[in-house]
Amino acid sequence: MPCCRLAPGEIWEDEVNGHRVGCLDATDPVAIASLMGKERATLAIHDPPYNVAAFEVKHVSEFVKWCYQWISLTYNVLSNDASLYIWIGADQNNGFQPLPDFMIMMRGQRFSSRSFITMRNQRGYGTQKNWMAVRQELLYYVKGNPDFQVEYTDIPKVLKGYYKKVDGKVTENLQRSKSEHIRASNVWIDVQQVFYRMEENVSGCYAQKPLKSIKRIIRASSSADDLVVDYFSHSGTTLLACELLNRKCFTVDIDPVFAEITIRRLENFRGTGRAGWQNGNPFERELGELGAQDAQSDMDKEPEETEIPLQNALL
Repeated sequence: MPCCRLAPGEIWEDEVNGHRVGCLDATDPVAIASLMGKERATLAIHDPPYNVAAFEVKHVSEFVKWCYQWISLTYNVLSNDASLYIWIGADQNNGFQPLPDFMIMMRGQRFSSRSFITMRNQRGYGTQKNWMAVRQELLYYVKGNPDFQVEYTDIPKVLKGYYKKVDGKVTENLQRSKSEHIRASNVWIDVQQVFYRMEENVSGCYAQKPLKSIKRIIRASSSADDLVVDYFSHSGTTLLACELLNRKCFTVDIDPVFAEITIRRLENFRGTGRAGWQNGNPFERELGELGAQDAQSDMDKEPEETEIPLQNALL
């Protein structure tokens, strides 16, 4: 595409911090090998299409076979002790697919399950005959025995309870607490869903995950200078989070447009300090030039000759 610097099969490498963005197929072992070289990652964060109407819908068995391919390649590029997080959906009007099918498939993989996380959206969708759908599911697996860093949220602890004796004195949970805030659990209610009024919004990326959620994953399951991989770059949130947290990111997207958006988001952040394009667009320059060309083209057109009605000519 004319606005995209990467054609299918090509890889862009960041000269500043060594990030890589590839316009690659996540199920192609040769492509993934060219992306990784000899490097191995300590963390993988994947946000694949959920097999819903916004993308190509496959039979769930075909979708799971496709997932099996990129999961297998993920295992091969991770270090001996590493973490894997997968955002995955459940169609509540179609047997909750593909979530349970994906989870069963993962039982046959060499990863060990660790947690089932739910992130709550502030806005949702639903009808008068169903519960409002506001949840996003995140599965956490591990390879080997990776480190995990406990994180505390912005939510203050306000409820007392759970009394027990410590050194002969009855105490309650707030007295024994190591923090005034609630520790992050596997239900996330403190992460703002991305929408167009937020600075981090990227127009056209309807599956965009909040930067705060990806940063939470990275802080919990990696250390400074570690390598993080993401096979479905989309809006480039994983790469940007790695840039902010001093990690290196190798990410791919099969679509040249999303690969370009990922690169532009990094460049835009470095140039402006902004995490996205609030009320804007990653392709603002091209859209502006196209609008100017269309306006000039209209001005250059010869005025059309029109036939003057006879009654007007005689006035």
